[in-house]
Amino acid sequence: MTQREDLLARTMVDLADSLVDDFDVVDLLTILTDRCIELLGVSASGIVLRDPTGALRVMLSSSDAMHLLELFELQAAEGPCLECVHDGRSLVNVVLAAAGDRWPRFAPLASEAGFRTVHAFPMRLRGEVIGALNLFSVDDGVLSDADARMAQALTDVATISILQHRIASEAQTLNAQLNHALQSRIRIEQVKGMVAEQGGLAMDRAFDLLRDHARSHNRRLVEVAEAVIAGTATAASLGR
Repeated sequence: MTQREDLLARTMVDLADSLVDDFDVVDLLTILTDRCIELLGVSASGIVLRDPTGALRVMLSSSDAMHLLELFELQAAEGPCLECVHDGRSLVNVVLAAAGDRWPRFAPLASEAGFRTVHAFPMRLRGEVIGALNLFSVDDGVLSDADARMAQALTDVATISILQHRIASEAQTLNAQLNHALQSRIRIEQVKGMVAEQGGLAMDRAFDLLRDHARSHNRRLVEVAEAVIAGTATAASLGR
């Protein structure tokens, strides 16, 4: 088994492991975005999900630049994730420089941010689309058919995990989880700023510290964030 095949197998297991009582949407989506970057060689990734009212929200981004780009995409009401969610179909190897007519506001901004190609994969099951995975590249590299199938497969496993948990719970419980995920993301964004200020770090590096500390100590991202808010963890202690 190659290193890539081993990572793919571990990713599938990690995503499937979310089908337990201790379910956390933020951790699940963090695994999905991080592993897509590692497995597919893309530069950035992000996820949008429908909230309980049906509106799309930015749930997770691999960098601050990606987060701002996805926010703009939702505000401008155009772009790959919205098209993907609306049509329920994947978009693969879309060249941003040639997408000005398709997305007149979004494509130029994405190009200015340094991205050259974009891909989007729907989070869907039996016709229900709950969100989308966005992947961006800063080079002209393309996803092969096999890579696109892999990205969709990973997205499908994450989607099944979310929807399966809803089936096993009351709809009200899922809505509470998605609301909790939104609040968790807000807390994590706030703590990124705190850690960046404490350590004199860039925001992306501050998030790396939070994520790596959570992984190495087998804790949730939001738990680490709450520890920073409570003052029991600092930028210095996260690096240890």
